[in-house]
Amino acid sequence: MKSPYDVIRRPLITEKANLDKERRNAYHFEVPVTVDRQEVKEAVERVFAVKVEDVRTITVRGKMKRMGRFFGRRPGWKKAIVTLREGDKIDLFEGM
Repeated sequence: MKSPYDVIRRPLITEKANLDKERRNAYHFEVPVTVDRQEVKEAVERVFAVKVEDVRTITVRGKMKRMGRFFGRRPGWKKAIVTLREGDKIDLFEGM
């Protein structure tokens, strides 16, 4: 079994993520491509001691990048949008 800290790589702090946090009590995280929704739910509940209602996942494809005449591709990654129960919240960067 994976550690919960292996499942949750980092929180995504963007304008869209902040709007989701305020409007729907949903938080965005970067997770490994190989994990599924149930693993994300269990990891968030164990790490932050909250109750998760819903998990949505999105696989983001890597972009093609160019350096001079050479082309390369950035790696793909997975995003998880976790909706919490009413009244629960995660204090990531509150008060900064």
